[in-house]
Amino acid sequence: MITDIKVNKPEPIAFSEKQKTFTQGTDVALIIKGLVKGESILIKDFYSDGLSLLQEVHKYLNLKLPNKSFKEQHACRSEYFRLSNLILLEIVNQKIGVKKAPSIGWLEKLYPENNHFLLTFPQIQGMNSSWQWYKNGISIPVLRNKMHPYYGTYFPTRFDHLVLFDNWLKRYEGPKKTAIDVGVGCGVLSLQMVQHGFQKVHATDINPNAIVGLEEFMGTTKLSRKIELDFGHLFGKYEKQTELILFNPPWLPQPHDLSNIDDAIYYNKALFSDFFAAAKKRLLPEGKLVLIFSNLAQITNVTTEHPIETELAEGNRFQLERCYKKSVKSASNKTKRDQHWRSLEEVELWVLTNI
Repeated sequence: MITDIKVNKPEPIAFSEKQKTFTQGTDVALIIKGLVKGESILIKDFYSDGLSLLQEVHKYLNLKLPNKSFKEQHACRSEYFRLSNLILLEIVNQKIGVKKAPSIGWLEKLYPENNHFLLTFPQIQGMNSSWQWYKNGISIPVLRNKMHPYYGTYFPTRFDHLVLFDNWLKRYEGPKKTAIDVGVGCGVLSLQMVQHGFQKVHATDINPNAIVGLEEFMGTTKLSRKIELDFGHLFGKYEKQTELILFNPPWLPQPHDLSNIDDAIYYNKALFSDFFAAAKKRLLPEGKLVLIFSNLAQITNVTTEHPIETELAEGNRFQLERCYKKSVKSASNKTKRDQHWRSLEEVELWVLTNI
């Protein structure tokens, strides 16, 4: 059991009697001026007051900042992140201290001994969404059972790449004794491999929440004997060679101006070179190295470099067996972001073998 590892959770903010408050009737323009200067504000009466203030922040940014290109959208989201996280809520005895607030089980699970503190409004919104996913479960087309993703764990909201991998697994005729899933997240890809007959999957993740959540999800079922978890970077403690190595890395390079990096979305410069060097040592001579990726960074003009193509051209470690591609379904009509580029997006499944 490895549940003694410390999970990631929002850092509690100490309560102060001097904290400025927002109630119905407060001058919104004045509050937004304060937010822009970096002054925090506490929602005092109703949960809906916080939602209204967030809408006002959106309106303010739409007037102030351009929001057309991918980079402009990113800059706008960064500023919204900064301002919205200055809007606070009081937590008293594991409950939100305003009227008509949602009941969020994570507050009891993650802060059992902390009875009075503040969290930001977006943190509470994230916790609330996460609690609904966790409590009700999500259906994923390639799996028989619902997933119940743990707080702070990446889980897919689009399934094109999972279908691509499932189709590949149906055709895979190699040995199925062991596999390694690097960056397991909520565990979908590992569960797919078990579903397709792999006897043992070694799954790693640098995010402690992924490990704790999967351990809780599997409990003492047969799955816990088929999927072995390790909290660590890339391959963690696994040194043995295996028939199949699977990696679904982040699809976008790390931007220079983002301080709160999400390791599930952005990759740093060293990630791929470190991964390929370590994978070379752990892949059996006749084994397969499978990477799930996307052309997202190229079609949004974030970068022209494709890290897998770079490795094949310069790494002298692996050769391409085949690359499968699948067009991504168009963006939801509900989204407010300009996602015209989605019509060009393809998910990719790269199968590499040893040179």
